[in-house]
Amino acid sequence: MKRAIILVFALTVAGASVLAQDQARVFTAADYDRATRMLAPALNGLVVGGTVDPNWLPDGRFWYVRTTLTGTENVVVDPARGTREVVATPPPGAAPAQAAGAGRGGGRGGRGGGGVQITRDCGVNVTGLSTPPVPSLSPDRTKAIFICNWNLWVRDIASGQERQLTTDGVKDFGYATSNAGWTTSTAPALSWSPDGKKIATQIQDERKVGEMYLVRTPVEGGHPTLRAWKYPLPGDEHVAMITRVIVDVETGKVTKLLMEPDFHRAMDEDDIDMGEYVWSPDSTRLGLVSTDRFHKWSTAKLADVSSGEVRALFTEKEDTHVQTRVQWRILWDTKEVIWYSQRDGYAQLYLYDLDTGQLKNKITDGPGMVTSIARLDEKARTLWFNAVGKEKGQDPYFSHLYRVGLDGKNFVSLTPDNGTHSVEISPDGKYVVDTFSQPDVAPQTTLRNAATGALIMPLEKADISKLVATGWKPPMQIKMTASDGKTDIYGLLFRPTNFDPNRKYPIINQAYPGPQSGSVGSRAFSAARGDRQALAELGFVVVSIDGMGTPNRSKAFTDAYYGAMGRHNTIPDQIAGMKELAARFPWIDIDKTAMWGHSGGGFITADALLRPPYNDFFKVGIAESGNHDQRQYEDDWGERYQGPLVKNPDGTDSYGVEATQNFAEHLKGRLFLIHGGMDNNVPPYNTYLVVDALIKANKDFDMLIIPNAGHGFGPAGNYVMVQRWNYFVRHLLGAEPPRNYAVPAPPPSAGRGGPAEGRR
Repeated sequence: MKRAIILVFALTVAGASVLAQDQARVFTAADYDRATRMLAPALNGLVVGGTVDPNWLPDGRFWYVRTTLTGTENVVVDPARGTREVVATPPPGAAPAQAAGAGRGGGRGGRGGGGVQITRDCGVNVTGLSTPPVPSLSPDRTKAIFICNWNLWVRDIASGQERQLTTDGVKDFGYATSNAGWTTSTAPALSWSPDGKKIATQIQDERKVGEMYLVRTPVEGGHPTLRAWKYPLPGDEHVAMITRVIVDVETGKVTKLLMEPDFHRAMDEDDIDMGEYVWSPDSTRLGLVSTDRFHKWSTAKLADVSSGEVRALFTEKEDTHVQTRVQWRILWDTKEVIWYSQRDGYAQLYLYDLDTGQLKNKITDGPGMVTSIARLDEKARTLWFNAVGKEKGQDPYFSHLYRVGLDGKNFVSLTPDNGTHSVEISPDGKYVVDTFSQPDVAPQTTLRNAATGALIMPLEKADISKLVATGWKPPMQIKMTASDGKTDIYGLLFRPTNFDPNRKYPIINQAYPGPQSGSVGSRAFSAARGDRQALAELGFVVVSIDGMGTPNRSKAFTDAYYGAMGRHNTIPDQIAGMKELAARFPWIDIDKTAMWGHSGGGFITADALLRPPYNDFFKVGIAESGNHDQRQYEDDWGERYQGPLVKNPDGTDSYGVEATQNFAEHLKGRLFLIHGGMDNNVPPYNTYLVVDALIKANKDFDMLIIPNAGHGFGPAGNYVMVQRWNYFVRHLLGAEPPRNYAVPAPPPSAGRGGPAEGRR
């Protein structure tokens, strides 16, 4: 009898255990509150100090406001004497300063409106929407130019008087417009001459270009509003073309440059970039760059602004595509050009002769990519530049400052500390204020010699004690091997702050494929990186990996999937990296894998769930705002990274094999598609194509359309984030999320922060 009782008890306990396992965990609002406490609004204000915003004085000293746990202090530094002193008030005559981290703002060379408002009724102007014109201020801020009814007008700031500069602009054939594809702006695209008497701009011809349509849903009933604008697609016969012109602001005289119209292209990214115009100091000559439709070449040119005569200097060519991330410089006094190129496999700077167009010498050399010019001293013929990948033993994405002569000699590394560096060089070029950090190392700022890199003194170190007191923990820096079995790839890994090494955690990959940016983003210290740590708090391991196809490693690395955006994108590297991490860390459950991404990340997420063999690896995917078929996305994107659209005799084309919807029949896991109904960057038709194919293939899937929302979802952003959390909780953990959870509003004093919403 006693044995029977024991047996019954054992069966009862076993039954209860099975029942408990069968009952899914129910997450509470408190569980989600714990996750939201790892978002930027809750954390950013807990990082105190560490950075320096210097205010330079005429005598070579500088002062700044340092933030401490108890308030702020004024600090005066004398680099020559090597002293640092806290003072009650700033030095006499010093301009007021902001505390470090507040940012100074500021615009670029007269391009912003500067607070000038144009009230003239211009009707439906430029963008297809009735929006007020945005003016561009002259260098001396006495005049403002704006677009009205496809023509240019000038306003005298003092008197408020306006007059029309051009008269022959007509609809879709107007002056200084830059709208094409996803770009729609009422601001004029132009470049002022140094003397403020002329502007360089273009007449953009879109009269035969195809249109894109979006319909805004009226929230209070009534007729919907149609938005129509010019949006060329890959393979279109007619795309946006620009005729370069010089306009005399005093007389209105228009001088067309004597050259063929250019494609609406820029060396760096997609759209017209007025930074490519380089004026001579006397305002008589203009440097400009022409780029072909497929970005396979860019030609530097020099124009006489009076006659319109144009001379080609030299041409940069690539088999894949030219991408210039550092604007060219013209040294007018010595008749030379500084030019950026990736022709040797890395991003380097070259020196050309302005008269002959011949290469004089290479300025920078060796592995690593030049990312920007920090300072140029033409008299001393010395260049300071930022670059990545040049410091052995460090993460190749860490940015550092270097100094080199224009002859390519006397190269010096100026910021050796392990980390990614943000620098400011003193006006006299003698000193560097250097702030550096890592994803898991808080910011520090030092003062260094700008010629030798020698350390003069430490200045500040961030206090993150309040941050750590919340239970916050930094992400892990991770290094793996790409799918080719030889290339190192890097990323970040996020774990719950209550991490238990004896548990198994599903792994979620937050990815972006490139080619113009990657998954991780900045390597600088940040209290929060989107919702990656917040998502981990719910019981996941979250990773972001910069696979091959992303920038800042080498030209070959970036071009890894050129011409094969769907077949050979970064997904093989993501899978290889995740498998390697699972082999290294037994707490990763590699049988429960997921991916989510936005825009280009949405594209590859859907691809990961649909395209064999990726669909055998990924079990859950959330694809937001994805450009799933490049034939439905703006011409510049696909034609740059996929190449020309080639139509085959059988009716197919070279883009079809890359389109996500063509693999809908292979869906195995759980797929959640999200898109904004008024997304003018990646129109929602990209997602509708996938939806249509999934329905025809009789596949179960989930979808959320945000009415009237743009590419980043706007006010609905937090709602989408919570739906993302819910989806992973349900389908990776088999649990039930809290019903109707809303992210709590941050306290009024909390910093905003958060992930920047980029182009794609």
